[in-house]
Amino acid sequence: MAQTNIKSTALEQPVSISRDGVMAWFTQMLTRYGLLWLCVLLVIIFSLTTNSFASMLTLNAILESKSKIALLALAATTTMIVGKIDLNVGFGIVLWHILVITLQVQFGFSWPVAILIVLAIAALYGLLNGVLVALADIDSFVATLGSGTVLYAVALWHSGGRQIVGDLPDGFIALNSTEIFGIPISAFYVLIIAVIMWLITEHTPTGRCMYAVGANPTAARLNGINIKKYTIVPFVVSSVLTAFTGVLISAQQGVGQASVGMDYLLPALVGAFLGSTTIRPGRINVWGTVVGIAILAIGISGIQQFGGAFWVEPLFNGTTLLLSITIAGYAQRKRLLNQKSIQKKVSN
Repeated sequence: MAQTNIKSTALEQPVSISRDGVMAWFTQMLTRYGLLWLCVLLVIIFSLTTNSFASMLTLNAILESKSKIALLALAATTTMIVGKIDLNVGFGIVLWHILVITLQVQFGFSWPVAILIVLAIAALYGLLNGVLVALADIDSFVATLGSGTVLYAVALWHSGGRQIVGDLPDGFIALNSTEIFGIPISAFYVLIIAVIMWLITEHTPTGRCMYAVGANPTAARLNGINIKKYTIVPFVVSSVLTAFTGVLISAQQGVGQASVGMDYLLPALVGAFLGSTTIRPGRINVWGTVVGIAILAIGISGIQQFGGAFWVEPLFNGTTLLLSITIAGYAQRKRLLNQKSIQKKVSN
């Protein structure tokens, strides 16, 4: 089956003032960091127009509520870099957050062992998805939609449609409730994972191979890159990150229920797609994803403080997704045209 998923650009052409002029440099800087400046602008606007936005209470609320979505967006980013989409960032946490509670409450496992079991099962599940995409040559959207629906059905069967409750250890609850310097610990999880992913994807041969696979699998194969390996491993990483997020959700809520999970899918994908329009426009990148989630978090929080209705968040997410895909597609086409132009000049 032909692969039709989003692609990532492997190469970027930097613009310099001396070679290309001030306007070209300014345009590239505006394109790269426009969303980052928009974040700052939104913070200033909401701080000046509302009484409670500029407060530690609002900051902590944003970090606490959106850190899980940020982790899922980073999980989605790993597969998007190689040109694939993993829908299990939404489907997966339905089962994983239920399972980590079940192992403690019903089977008597200690919370560290329960977490390790869930992460191991999630890794195997990610391996299965990777095999379906890389070896069975099934489109990643179709493969993860099918496997994710099965996973969701398993979660419904396991829970019987009811909440799974019980006394959870304080150490387990502290995984989410701990604060460091007054900041929720979940925000530090996002920062640590983002830094690790950034170092790997931007500063190692592994990252360069991933981007090469995402940009042009045929060319990557001709250059000796193991396409199957660099397709399967991101699905494993994505699934493990999703499971870790599920653990945090269960520690936050203290109960397991099948109704939790799908609401995270769209915002996570929106953050990853939106991230491809900034920092390195037209290219899926880690810090772009973080900025994309920040835009969503700040925008939604500010609108809600203005008295936005309950349907504002899904409307905001859906609209932003459409805009981000449009902008990302335009930036990608523009970069490809620039690369062809440069290659033509070199050949002449």
